[in-house]
Amino acid sequence: MSKRSVLTFALVMGAGMFAPVFAQEAGGGSGSSEIAKWSIITAGFALAFAAGLGALAQGRGVSAAAEAIARNPGAAGDIRGALILGLVLIESLVIYVLLISLILFFLPPFK
Repeated sequence: MSKRSVLTFALVMGAGMFAPVFAQEAGGGSGSSEIAKWSIITAGFALAFAAGLGALAQGRGVSAAAEAIARNPGAAGDIRGALILGLVLIESLVIYVLLISLILFFLPPFK
C-alpha cells in the first residue's frame, strides 16, 4: 500500500473515532445513556469488521475454488460442494454478529 492510502485510511479512522466527542450530551442522567451509546458504537464496529472480513474470506474461498476447478475439472462437483459449505459457514458467522448487533441496538443493556 502506498503512503497516501495509509494516511487516508488513518485520517478516516481518526475522524470516525473522534466524532462522538463532539456529540451533544443528552439531558438527564449520563449512566445508562453512556452505556447505550457505547454499546451501539461497539455493535456497529463489530458488524463492520465481521462483514468486511467475511467478504474477504469468501473472496479468497471462491478464488481458491475457481483455481482448483481450473486445475482439475473432474473434481468440480466435490470442490463446489466444499465451497458452498465453506461459504455458508462464513456467512453464518456474519449473521451471528448481525443478530448480536441488533440485540444491542434494540434492547437496553444492563437493565
